[in-house]
Amino acid sequence: MIHQRRILVTGGAGFIGSALCSHLVRQGHFVVNVDKLTYAGHLASLNEIDDAPNYVFVRGDICDERLMRATLAQHEIDTIMHLAAESHVDRSIDGPAAFVETNVVGTFRLLSAALAHYRDLSEASRSRFRFHHVSTDEVFGDLPFESGIFTEETPYAPSSPYSASKAASDHFVRAWHETYGLPVILTNCSNNYGPYHFPEKLIPLVILNALDEKALPIYGKGANVRDWLYIEDHARALEAAVLKGRIGESYNIGGRAERTNLQVVEAICALLDERRPRRNGASYRDLITFVTDRPGHDRRYAIDPAKAERDLDWRAAETFETGLARTVDWYLDNAWWWQPLREGTYAGERLGVA
Repeated sequence: MIHQRRILVTGGAGFIGSALCSHLVRQGHFVVNVDKLTYAGHLASLNEIDDAPNYVFVRGDICDERLMRATLAQHEIDTIMHLAAESHVDRSIDGPAAFVETNVVGTFRLLSAALAHYRDLSEASRSRFRFHHVSTDEVFGDLPFESGIFTEETPYAPSSPYSASKAASDHFVRAWHETYGLPVILTNCSNNYGPYHFPEKLIPLVILNALDEKALPIYGKGANVRDWLYIEDHARALEAAVLKGRIGESYNIGGRAERTNLQVVEAICALLDERRPRRNGASYRDLITFVTDRPGHDRRYAIDPAKAERDLDWRAAETFETGLARTVDWYLDNAWWWQPLREGTYAGERLGVA
């Protein structure tokens, strides 16, 4: 097998990271997955590639600069795809320190290791090297309900500890390019969803609460809007950014699928009503419960992915309807993955009350 690239993925046991690792391995790249295995990292999400000859797992912390330098050298890495991050807004409200440590300090340590590795490469290898930083649309703040869209030129205006930490990491990555010449690419994505999503996030939480006949909590009136992106579409976009993106550029990755939170929950209920009817004959919609809004809850996110669609020759394949149906079906068929999490790591309790 000819390996197209030798890629180190940080955070590869997380939701987006595991989907990315699986995609890259299937495409023939050699992949080294470095993950600390915190609460949201699960090797079970990588079962399908665990024995692949072009896949290696390393348990480690991106804050360990010595380990990162050694891993980069040992595996002759020519591409870093940096996804390791604390990522849940509600948890950042409860405990922001971990977000600063991983998302800001960790990114700094990784950049330092990457720069040292890059400088040790031959001239030919340097021309091939890329540091791809994977970020979020939340760094842009929020939009009015009725208008506006995030582009790559939108000023940063983070409003939560999570988004502030990701904004800081974005700035560090750009600084390492401008100051030290590290060849970087950045992507900012909208809300991801799909299989293997840790059940603290809206879509898996609602699916699993519904199956357990528990309340389906919606913040405020459910009017907040998010732009949804199916996980496999995102994985394809990230690979395209590495292979086709221009050094120093950023690309917004979105699914062109804006929905209010209430619309999302109602769509899940409709799918479950059809696929797994309640014993009492009622609709899962009856379990919807409106709860006190999250502190500093951004109103609306909307991404313009036109640049990525044009320059990376990428486009989301799933509509929200087809992607959500695939997601619901996966959770119905894969209790082996989520049941241990619900019974142990996270049972669905509310976070981020402040």
